[in-house]
Amino acid sequence: MEFENEFRRQILRKPSKTFRSGDMTTSVTVLGLGAMGQALASAFVRAGHPTTVWNRSAGRDAELVAAGAKSAQTVAEAVAASDLVVVCLFDHRSVHEVLDPVADILADRALLNLTSTEPRGSRELAEWAASHGIDFLDGGIMATPPMIGLPGSSLLYSGAQSVFDTHRATLESLGSAEYFGADAGQAALVDFALLAAMYTMFAGFYHGAAMVRSIGISAEDFGHRASGWLAAMTGSLPRAGATIDSGDYSKPFQPLDFTKAALDAIVSASRDAGVDLDVIGAIRNLVDRQVADGYGAQGSERMFESLHPRGDLAV
Repeated sequence: MEFENEFRRQILRKPSKTFRSGDMTTSVTVLGLGAMGQALASAFVRAGHPTTVWNRSAGRDAELVAAGAKSAQTVAEAVAASDLVVVCLFDHRSVHEVLDPVADILADRALLNLTSTEPRGSRELAEWAASHGIDFLDGGIMATPPMIGLPGSSLLYSGAQSVFDTHRATLESLGSAEYFGADAGQAALVDFALLAAMYTMFAGFYHGAAMVRSIGISAEDFGHRASGWLAAMTGSLPRAGATIDSGDYSKPFQPLDFTKAALDAIVSASRDAGVDLDVIGAIRNLVDRQVADGYGAQGSERMFESLHPRGDLAV
């Protein structure tokens, strides 16, 4: 019993920082060792941070331990081991399932949630953390697991700025770090907005691949053709964004009437190729609504107003 009491006192005590060559090195715990969790932990190990790992099911930490990480048998042990606790689990519910029992141990520590959580879920976790005296930061990962820790990996953060500022050098072990503000849901919202653009782009590619399949062109070959074309087109996104922000569509690069004619032709060609209209039909619908309201001579960027109306603008 005395041993158990001493263990409890030890795990409730916030660990001290580890120093190397005069620099402060943060100890890190990673909870959850799916593909992304393993990538995060590996990046921390490579950067020289004392790293503790835990996973609900056993057997996923062997390579990390061989690389220098410490395996924890329990969540309490894992949380107690480090200054910064990083959570990368399946969903919002699993975060609570894992962390609720150790809220007292987390108190006065820094908690970073990198689980894919809806903005409202991130805000709820921030409120939960505050009620337990836990410093909370939420994040969105704009990278695949193999990209973590390499150029091109980008992570978005919101929540407690004190956590971001204190641990920024540690966070940059994972990729570039950008802070969006005290509202813990903001990083998740930007993350999901970028993913929405990505998934919509891929859906457009799938639609095009379905069209050319009818004449014997493989999806792989179409992918080679589409990648360069789409990359060239994405260069115009900041200009399109500036037009949307201004609300002035009166000097069109391409008017909605022209875009409608193009989409009508694409819809017809899709039907002839036996391709469903779930993707391209939705885009045509955005344009049709603006044209029906009398904005056909304005820029095609105005289809944005079908998604997020802000009141009538002068034709």
